[in-house]
Amino acid sequence: MRKAERDEIEAAMNRLLDGIPLRSDGKLTIVSLAVEAGVKRHLLTHKHTDLRDRFYARVKAHNGIAANQAALHEQNAELHRRLDHMRAERDEYKQAADVLARALNVLTIERDTLRRQVSQPREHRGPTHLTPISGTSHPHDVPASGLTAASRSRVSAPAQ
Repeated sequence: MRKAERDEIEAAMNRLLDGIPLRSDGKLTIVSLAVEAGVKRHLLTHKHTDLRDRFYARVKAHNGIAANQAALHEQNAELHRRLDHMRAERDEYKQAADVLARALNVLTIERDTLRRQVSQPREHRGPTHLTPISGTSHPHDVPASGLTAASRSRVSAPAQ
């Protein structure tokens, strides 16, 4: 019977460390090992102390984490990295949206101001003085020789 107990404890130890418990909660403790093996805890603490010590050594070698839990920890760490990256990206988009909202507000105010100026009667806006810039020409300008007589009279007539 001692050999059967030892074999069952060894099998339970392997299942726990592989992360596939059948009868216990899967924790890497002597109590869980005893439950998994189907033996009383005192057999591990008093009778099979070598198996207990080997179990503790293997748990320590696995950093106290079962194989399936190690994979989950790595997956969880990767998800946390991705979440941090997405949060940073979201914050950049929020800042860009704030800048665009401020620009939109400024443009709206400017548009409203220009509309008010245009909608005022001409006499209330004051005189409009357009002064040609000498020595420059616009590509769409037509030379005076190419104007019709009516156009020349409008161009040369003083502004009222």
